[in-house]
Amino acid sequence: MKMISYFVLLATLTACARPLDYQSGEAPSLDSVIQDFQDQLQADLEDDNILGSVSAAIIKGEDIIWSKAYGVSDRSSSTKADSNTIFRVGSVTKSFTAVLMMQLEAEGLLDIEEPVEHYFPAVKQIKGYSDSTRFSFRQLAAHTAGLQREPDWEDAYTGPIQDWEEKLLACIPKTAFQSKLGEKYSYSNIGYGILGLALSKVAGKSYIELVQERIFKPLGMKNSYFVIPVDKMMHLARGMEGGPFGELNLATPESEHQGRGYKVPNGAIYSTPNDLARFLMACMGYHDILDNSKWQFMQKPGLVEDENWWQNYGLGFRLLRDTIISTAGHTGAVSGYTANFMFEKEQEYGVVIMRNYNWGMTNVDLRAFALLRRLRRLDIE
Repeated sequence: MKMISYFVLLATLTACARPLDYQSGEAPSLDSVIQDFQDQLQADLEDDNILGSVSAAIIKGEDIIWSKAYGVSDRSSSTKADSNTIFRVGSVTKSFTAVLMMQLEAEGLLDIEEPVEHYFPAVKQIKGYSDSTRFSFRQLAAHTAGLQREPDWEDAYTGPIQDWEEKLLACIPKTAFQSKLGEKYSYSNIGYGILGLALSKVAGKSYIELVQERIFKPLGMKNSYFVIPVDKMMHLARGMEGGPFGELNLATPESEHQGRGYKVPNGAIYSTPNDLARFLMACMGYHDILDNSKWQFMQKPGLVEDENWWQNYGLGFRLLRDTIISTAGHTGAVSGYTANFMFEKEQEYGVVIMRNYNWGMTNVDLRAFALLRRLRRLDIE
């Protein structure tokens, strides 16, 4: 995608939203911008015509100023979605993994510039591994280690979550490099899988326990999980893969609740918009799970700043900006689910969007960015 393509998409998206406040000739207000946003989500859901659900929250500083759910969380039972509905967040999990890395560094348990092999020697089994490809924790977190996106193994994506570590170990010899170390940004799911298990080796505790104890619990994220408890299954949105122009696949999203092979530190978290909003607030500096200096360090371009600004990546954060705002956040997409969290620190606005299907009118990246852009303009006009 060229940069101009992004601007065209953003302009189209903004034009499609109902500009009620501008039609009247009055200056936009916070209430009118939020009303436009929720009307757009509702219209998108109706246009998608898939009997799915969309749930979202808007944050200002330390407060959730709006949250709402639309549609049905389970088309087979017509169960209505609400604020307790749980969705998969996919690659948003990578932000949690990067935060965990910085927490361990802050406690002196590791130096993110150190080679990962010092703590996790199994990485030496990667195809082509040598002194010239010896990557650091920071390079894994910034997607600059040069690793390919996925291992060359079809079975990498199957298996129960409790066996993910063994599956990842089996993936390592089936993984290779696709670019030189530190040469460029190259998104790698297997890289984040390796990072998660390496952090577990550093701390001497399982990755899942570390995230639960160090992030979920202190932030009060009581509806966030790696495995949905039996008594919470009624709140799980049932994922739907596919779209209106083809047959819906309900089986794959359902089967993946049992596990996705090695894909845990890069995409296994379940949450709600209100819970993810608590994590978002922490990322803006409103909680002491990490010092503000660490947040700032994570939310700037990594070892390589890509010439395409829309593709810049920090440490666990995707960075988008234009002439009006600079944002940080992450998007996630797995079978049957799409999610996004994004925030703009200067005016302290943030947004979370979750959906239980993949194809749809709501592009979670663009909707979130357009909303934050409008909210930002409220404070500068």
